[in-house]
Amino acid sequence: MIKFYKSLYLSSRVFYILAILSVLFLASYWFNVLYPIAWLLLWGLVVTFLFDIVILFNIKKGIEASRLLPEKFSNSDLNAIPVRVKSNYAFTTYTEIIDEIPIQFQKRDFLKTGVIPPKSTLDFEYSLRPVKRGEYIFGHLHVYTMTKINLVKKRYSFDKSAMVKVYPSFIQMKKYDFLAIDNKLTQFGLKKIRRIGHTMEFEQIKEYVVGDDVRTINWKATAKHGNLMINQFQDEKSQPIYSIIDESRVMKMPFKELSLLDYAVNSTLAFSNIALKKNDKVGMLTFSNSVSNFLPASRKKTYINNVSETLYNIKTQFLDSDFGLLYTHVKRQINHRSLLLFYTNFEHISALKRQLPYLQALAKKHLLVVIFFENTELHQLIHQNAEDIQAIYDQTIAQQFAYDKKIMVKELQRHGIQTVLTSPEDLTVNTINKYLEIKARGLL
Repeated sequence: MIKFYKSLYLSSRVFYILAILSVLFLASYWFNVLYPIAWLLLWGLVVTFLFDIVILFNIKKGIEASRLLPEKFSNSDLNAIPVRVKSNYAFTTYTEIIDEIPIQFQKRDFLKTGVIPPKSTLDFEYSLRPVKRGEYIFGHLHVYTMTKINLVKKRYSFDKSAMVKVYPSFIQMKKYDFLAIDNKLTQFGLKKIRRIGHTMEFEQIKEYVVGDDVRTINWKATAKHGNLMINQFQDEKSQPIYSIIDESRVMKMPFKELSLLDYAVNSTLAFSNIALKKNDKVGMLTFSNSVSNFLPASRKKTYINNVSETLYNIKTQFLDSDFGLLYTHVKRQINHRSLLLFYTNFEHISALKRQLPYLQALAKKHLLVVIFFENTELHQLIHQNAEDIQAIYDQTIAQQFAYDKKIMVKELQRHGIQTVLTSPEDLTVNTINKYLEIKARGLL
């Protein structure tokens, strides 16, 4: 009986009818003819109400429903969630479907209505875009069923407390992986760089044919065989590449609901996958006031799973970064010359100058690329029309900050440090561009 009452709900139509009946009973005080009509309508409502309950509750499992949750969500991407509702009733039912979405989305107005023919199913899907990594708990999937009479509703509840983990953007990773396989990277702004010099490993000596690079002629082999012979090379592979992520408070700044740290995390996953496809070794390191994660470089194809799991657990620390500790750890743990992609952020030239000695020390042994971010909010402010003195003052300050970013790039380059200054949303494309440029120019 308790279960019956918990699943029984009155529709708004009942209250509208009761309101009309109340008006009729009130009006019958002055017009006696309305009194029997009001009672007749009231008894008609009671009978219809009981009939509606009987046909709805006569079947124990009149509705079956389920949401098909994926094993994991991709952070910052739209993730589709299919829902299937099956009706076992022998008549057409009208449904209201409410899904208890995880609290992280702060979405409390989810409602899907539908009409299900007898013994049929209703399929639909909705999408969610998470902006934080972690565990997301779904509540019940509620289905409120009504007949065409629509006086009462029967509630069915399914799929209690389902949990999905939100991982770094594997959808973005797969997108760039597909483009790399199909050699369509240029469609997404990824550039082909003209090769300068030779960064290759010797493969074999072969006979010269028209079109071969004359700079690779092997004169000793030519003299021995009497024909022009050249050295054939192949691209150098298995070069160690490390993504270093700054977890300090400077990476907490949000852009389009996503923190700079999460932009760096998504970029690291996509880039590491591309580098593995090109047979390079990938590793990663995260730090703030201490080194929290370190993965040595490896070229195993399955190593991307280790990278993904490590990135999943990264959290922003509200502390200042210890660049001296970073330098010490890199010096001890990374013995071979490597490409270091360093994701961080500097908002003022003085902040860069404090850390510049450590960056120079890293760049002496390794090829260091410092990746930091443009403040796109400032760009919007700069291009707005200034209508008063305060707006002019704000634009002047914004232009100074934007100019400081360009000065930082020049300062780093002056000390032989590669740089990428990028907007957060273009981070992955610009990082892969830099990687392709370095590989093509043979800087590593």
